[in-house]
Amino acid sequence: MKILVTGAAGFIGSHLCKLFLKRKYEVFGIDNFITGSEKNIEELKQLNNFHFFSDDIQKFDFSELPSTDIAYHLASPASPIQYKKYPIETLLTNSQGTYRVLEYMKKSESKIFVLASTSEVYGDPLIHPQKETYFGNVNPNGVRSCYDEGKRFSESLTMSYFRKYNIDIRIARIFNTYGPNMEKDDGRVVSNFIMQALTNKNITIYGNGTQTRSFCYVSDMAEGLFRLGTIDNLAGQVINLGSTYEKSINELANIIKNITKSSSKIIKFNIEEDDPKKRRPDLSKAKTLLKWETKVLLKQGLNKTIDYFKKMFV
Repeated sequence: MKILVTGAAGFIGSHLCKLFLKRKYEVFGIDNFITGSEKNIEELKQLNNFHFFSDDIQKFDFSELPSTDIAYHLASPASPIQYKKYPIETLLTNSQGTYRVLEYMKKSESKIFVLASTSEVYGDPLIHPQKETYFGNVNPNGVRSCYDEGKRFSESLTMSYFRKYNIDIRIARIFNTYGPNMEKDDGRVVSNFIMQALTNKNITIYGNGTQTRSFCYVSDMAEGLFRLGTIDNLAGQVINLGSTYEKSINELANIIKNITKSSSKIIKFNIEEDDPKKRRPDLSKAKTLLKWETKVLLKQGLNKTIDYFKKMFV
């Protein structure tokens, strides 16, 4: 089987490519390295069943690709520091980029399209945990809107192709994910805290730290995406992927400080605009349709991630 992954050098994309390659699929990856990293795919590029294109999804010549069995669209800046730095690119990747991949699917008669959406489509949620039927509470012109609304548009466009052209699409709403191949300065809370703790710098929390997140280890996320693309009879499904193991930001900071035996102080700043107060997925659909739930416990995953950061960055 042939698999396409846009954003192949990104954090989650590189793990998804590795999983498919390990299971002997032929993988075609595209990335322009705006936020992805070549080091994430160095070993993969040595494999005969991995074909990589260094290009922007908005300019890429899709005629270079064969028809694929599954196309995963993961291309997009995905952390606040990244999409605030590249707001226009984020919007265009999730609009024009999504359109171009869907057009490739339609013209090449490729089979299954999986959109990597995000829990950010729920905004600062008014219900908890968040079910796929929830419409969200999103500021359409706030500082996070380039990502939030970009993904909401991407979902709408994807569903329109499903309804009009009967393309087999599936949408993954990805919740907070962490693990190896994260960048040290990508602005995600786990990478921020780990780098600050390992270098004994102040651990910075925005707000009072009572806001919560649910943290999913990247190998679990890759397996969930794999199942979403490979299981039959899921056309048109929107499915949350993430962990239900909810922790406050204060708790996370203290766990990382304790694991690293850091002398860092925990300090607090004003909370950023539109920062969600709670974030935890309802995983009923994932458990029923994908027979999937997370396996890696938070401290186990954090230990692996901290070891990676020590090796790569400290």
